[in-house]
Amino acid sequence: MSLALIAALPFIGALVAALASRFGRTAATLAASACTATALAAILAYLPQVLAGTVVTTRFDWLPQLGLNAEFRLDGLGVLFAILILGIGLLIQLYARFYLDSSDPYGRFITFLMLFQGAMLGIVISDNILLLLVFWEMTSLSSFLLIGYWNHLAAGRQGARMALAITGGGGLAMIAGMLLLGQIAGSYTLSDILSQREVIQASPLYLPALLLILTGAFAKSAQFPFHFWLPHAMAAPTPVSAYLHSATMVKAGLFLMARLWPVLSGTEAWFLIVASTGLLTMAFAAKVALFKDDLKAILAYSTVSHLGLITFLFGLGTEAAALAAVFHILCHATFKAALFMVAGIVDHEAHTRDIRLLGGLRRVMPVTFVLATIATLSMAGVPLLNGFLSKEMMLEEAAHTAWLGNSWIVPAMATLAAMLSVGYALRFLVQGFLGTSRNDDSYSPHDPSWGLLASPALLAVLVVAIGLMPMTLAAWLVDSASAAVTGATPKAYIKLWHGLESPALYMSLFAFGGGFILLGSYDRLRALWEATPRPEAKALFDTSLNGLTRAARALTERMHDGDLARSFALAIVTMLVLAAYAFGSGSHVAGSRALTPVPLDVGAAWLVLALASLAATVMHHRRLLSLLLVGIIGLILSAGFAYLAAPDLALTQITVEVVTVVLMLLALNFLPATTPRETTALRKLRDGAVAVAAGLGTTLLAFALLTREAAFAPISAFHLAQSKPGAGGTNAVNTIIVDFRGFDTYGEIIVLGIAAILIFALVEGLLVTKWRIIPPATDPDAGDAHPVMLRVATRFILPIAMMVGTYLFLRGHNQPGGGFVAGLVFAIGLVMQYMASGIEWTSARRRYPYQTVIGAGVLIASATGIGSWVAGRPFLTSNYGYFHIPLVGEVELATAALFDLGVFLCVLGAVMLALDAIARLAKGAN
Repeated sequence: MSLALIAALPFIGALVAALASRFGRTAATLAASACTATALAAILAYLPQVLAGTVVTTRFDWLPQLGLNAEFRLDGLGVLFAILILGIGLLIQLYARFYLDSSDPYGRFITFLMLFQGAMLGIVISDNILLLLVFWEMTSLSSFLLIGYWNHLAAGRQGARMALAITGGGGLAMIAGMLLLGQIAGSYTLSDILSQREVIQASPLYLPALLLILTGAFAKSAQFPFHFWLPHAMAAPTPVSAYLHSATMVKAGLFLMARLWPVLSGTEAWFLIVASTGLLTMAFAAKVALFKDDLKAILAYSTVSHLGLITFLFGLGTEAAALAAVFHILCHATFKAALFMVAGIVDHEAHTRDIRLLGGLRRVMPVTFVLATIATLSMAGVPLLNGFLSKEMMLEEAAHTAWLGNSWIVPAMATLAAMLSVGYALRFLVQGFLGTSRNDDSYSPHDPSWGLLASPALLAVLVVAIGLMPMTLAAWLVDSASAAVTGATPKAYIKLWHGLESPALYMSLFAFGGGFILLGSYDRLRALWEATPRPEAKALFDTSLNGLTRAARALTERMHDGDLARSFALAIVTMLVLAAYAFGSGSHVAGSRALTPVPLDVGAAWLVLALASLAATVMHHRRLLSLLLVGIIGLILSAGFAYLAAPDLALTQITVEVVTVVLMLLALNFLPATTPRETTALRKLRDGAVAVAAGLGTTLLAFALLTREAAFAPISAFHLAQSKPGAGGTNAVNTIIVDFRGFDTYGEIIVLGIAAILIFALVEGLLVTKWRIIPPATDPDAGDAHPVMLRVATRFILPIAMMVGTYLFLRGHNQPGGGFVAGLVFAIGLVMQYMASGIEWTSARRRYPYQTVIGAGVLIASATGIGSWVAGRPFLTSNYGYFHIPLVGEVELATAALFDLGVFLCVLGAVMLALDAIARLAKGAN
């Protein structure tokens, strides 16, 4: 299975699960799990190749000139993370099926979960940093939806906003850093970048790129000082917390550091920034976790601490430390996911997560107690469990690391963090599950059903199994992943006993002894903690955010107060100042092109154009007259295009002008005949001066360009030369629209469709509003609203317009015409039916909603572009051939015609939807 299809499977699962949710949560879970399991099986199918050292790749060109391609790669690091994302994702789906209340909208939850899963999977198998950035931002958005899933809770909404602000802000920094990295390496393909270590580290842009990329990674993985968003994300449902804190979002930053380790690590800046940040975060978060009372808060800060541990190991820059970091990623995912699920079970059964209100759960929830014991002791680093193995590897690396020439700071900090980790782990287990049971009739927790126990039980089995047989169950995967990180071929020797000479042994013993002392003296330490003043990160964040919001609101209200004329004036004056600066500071060369003589008729047309423009400006208060003058200006411009040998532009201009004038006439029906005269004489003088200066500047700029040779060879020569061989058409204007710049056109038709739908939505809102729509005034002597002669004439005109439109559509690839003009001609014919017969008559004969027509156009245009991908060519690249048709002969068929059909349908649907909306508004007014 292609890696691109594997990356798409979770997104397909999101859609399928949303549809299946109509048949119950079991159906939705099965649909989502089927897609996740299929993706996992496909990843595992590549496992033999990856373990053999092969990097599996898939590439689809999209915009190769910009380096934006759909490129995927699967190596050992990608396999490790993909297994965690998809494997734990399956367990989370099963757990969520039984955890969420029947009143929770399960379809929405499973859809958000699959979107998040797809974004994370996309990150770990991307081979293009621009594509990786797209998936990166998708994780921020989808996690926002997951954390805020319980949007009726203020904590959920605030946690979601905080996560989005921090991770989204870090993502913006990372975008800049990645662009710098691609600029240094000369490529946006990760495989190319990873081979440019010397070039990247020798570049003066290395340090800015490093700082920006690490900002994004630290924000995503909750490293100090960006750590505070993660504990507040616990407001999400427990399945979300278990997924985010074990295998997915918080691991994205670690993955990025691991992926870029070959080119960014090994420098003093990398060591001082990454290792120091990780070490500080590891110790600081462990200390905070010790004094939290919410089970999920303890685990959340524990997660921050363990993320710091992994960051610290990557920061050391050695192959052994990178191997230990990779191994702890695996171990942490298993025991932390299990612990969060256990916390959710306790909350589900005891209806509280406050550890001060718990106790004695081992008696009433024995199975849950066993699972909690295994996972908690692994988190504390107790022997025979996987957490012990990776913790010992961390302590061993810390023991041999000096920081700024000092050989004891790093070992001491690492031991302190390990001791605090033992302390909060013991508190989690002892105060939550041991001790005295509550004597409360309303307090009757018990072990839940297998649906909630199965997932943490399987993870607990893995914790024990990896702890007892690490070389059999984990070493091969860790070897492969660490080889992808370091570029070397390390061999993991993971064992329980490192000998008496290992400093990690004594550091670990000190940590365990200190952890028991912390538990025994907890009450005194808690009193000291409460009495110590300390800054609250959430309060600082809220204060900063409120200040920024107030400043932004003040600036917005000052600059965007609804005065459109002033906004235009500011923009135009800014452009004039910049243009004057460019003119004054630049050099000037006399024009070399001779002026073309102006025929008398052209001069007369220009004079009419100038007078119409001046009249429209002077008489703009009279709306109808100014609209007619604007129509005259458009018709003269159409004639000008035709005179200058631009028939396509002339056809487009004249059809646009007709449709625009008709729609504006209908809209003006709801406005007074004249506008209020509110502008003062001084403001008129100011606006006039700005307009004259802008007009004069534009004229001089056009004159300068037309009388001088181009600084660069115009691209028009390429379009004219390649129009036939490259796009299969002799009409260069059409081939530019549907092929050479087809992506521009694709975006424009989507925007056009959105604009029409917004008009429709606006009218729908007006029709149901409490404000009364005042019908336009009617003249009692106006006569028949739908004259018979007009109705009869438009019946004949419609087929003629359709025939002309079809003719223009079919000839557009080689002669003036095309889908845009054809759509406008069809629309004119239909507009005349509305004018002649009214909305009731036309609506009764309309078979398809205009929204459907727009959607069909976008789908056809999209399918054409995707077809280019399937054929191995860039998006929207057309193809053509010659075919013999009986009774017709040899004809040319081009895929560009299908794209042009999409343009035609979008234009037709947009115009008619806007017209229909205004007509319904008029009907509602009457």
